[in-house]
Amino acid sequence: MSIDWIHFTPWRSLLGGLMIGAAAAMLILYNGRIAGISGVLGGLLNAARGERGWRLAFLAGLVAAQLPLLLGDALPAATIAATPPVLIVAGLLVGLGTR
Repeated sequence: MSIDWIHFTPWRSLLGGLMIGAAAAMLILYNGRIAGISGVLGGLLNAARGERGWRLAFLAGLVAAQLPLLLGDALPAATIAATPPVLIVAGLLVGLGTR
């Protein structure tokens, strides 16, 4: 196995991992909630009063975090070897497995 040195970004990856870890730690420390996407999204669909705001903010942050990437350097295109039906079944199985 060889490393693609042109696209190897250890410092950006480390910074991103630290930011994700800090956000997850703050969510559990301040709200007592675990930062799991399936739980956040599933809880949004049948959220109790006062639960909807932080869930929407969490999901909005996930979407908004991609904006600097879209405005910055172009990323290499990802290639997926699976067909759409296989991807759909795989996504459903992952979703069921997290519940």
